[in-house]
Amino acid sequence: MTDKVDITLAVNGRDYDIRVEPRRTLADTLRDDCGLTGTHLGCEHGVCGACTVIVDGAPVRSCLMFAVQAEGKAVRTVEGLANGDTLHPLQQAFMDHHGLQCGFCTPGFLMLATGVLEREPDISDEDLVDVLSSNLCRCTGYQNIIKAVRAAAAEMRAK
Repeated sequence: MTDKVDITLAVNGRDYDIRVEPRRTLADTLRDDCGLTGTHLGCEHGVCGACTVIVDGAPVRSCLMFAVQAEGKAVRTVEGLANGDTLHPLQQAFMDHHGLQCGFCTPGFLMLATGVLEREPDISDEDLVDVLSSNLCRCTGYQNIIKAVRAAAAEMRAK
């Protein structure tokens, strides 16, 4: 099936009316049709997590989801984290704790951590580390990423 279909994606509070092939992934659609290139494509097999976005409040691998499956759902990408010039606590913590390294995996980690901390603000440290282990950092900067997420979690709980 290569006939394109019309869909409307709600991404970061904005509607995008687009025409896509039903087999087109959400990751490709976000990058190529919505112009939201903050979502990175790594392995394209759902292993590395670089393409993680939040769909209806849950982190998902956008390389494993078709764009048509996201119609009618609220999609959040890394572009939707900051509030104007004010960074999200996770973005600020990644800067403060040097969790960025090369930056390729950063959007995926930010969206994974955002989704988890919004759903489970009191997640145990052990469970947090377990969740973060599902994304890969090619620079092996896990210690600083974990420090950053722990700091942001504490700040988000305090608010």
